[in-house]
Amino acid sequence: MQLPLTDIAEKLQAKKCSIATAESCTGGWVAQEITAIPGSSAWFDCGFVTYSNASKQRLLGVSKDTLDQNGAVSAEVVAEMAEGALNNSGAHISVATSGIAGPAGGSKEKPVGTVWFAWAEQGKSVRTKKYCFEGDRESVRKQAVSVALEGILQNLSD
Repeated sequence: MQLPLTDIAEKLQAKKCSIATAESCTGGWVAQEITAIPGSSAWFDCGFVTYSNASKQRLLGVSKDTLDQNGAVSAEVVAEMAEGALNNSGAHISVATSGIAGPAGGSKEKPVGTVWFAWAEQGKSVRTKKYCFEGDRESVRKQAVSVALEGILQNLSD
C-alpha cells in the first residue's frame, strides 16, 4: 500500500499547518515516515515517543488516573496523548498511537494486534479509533503506521 505522504505534505502546506506525533507502539515510525519527505521541516513540528506510562505522563500530560482506569492501550489515553502533543508543541494537528504489537502482552480484552489511534486538531474534538491487526510484531506496527497516516489525511480532508 502506498502511504499518503505527498498528499499529507500538500494539504498541510496549503493550510499552513504543522503536525506533531505522539507514539507508543509505533516507536517513532510515523515521525520517521513523515520526515523522510524532503522539506518536511516546513510542516513537521516534533515527535514524542512515549513508550512508558511515566513518559506519557511527564511529556504529554496523560493523567495517572486515566492510565490506571483504562490502561495505556485505550481511547482515553490516546486522546490525552494527542492533546498533549498539541499542548507541548507548536503543531496544529497531531496523531497518537498506543497498542500491543506482540508477540506477548495481550489479554482477552486487548489481544495482541490491538492498537488505538487518536487524531487531534486545534479547536476541534479529538477523534479516536481502535483496530485489531493480524500478523507479527513488525506487521502490526507497519499497519498501525499506515492507519495513522491515512487518518491524518482524512482529518485534513474534512
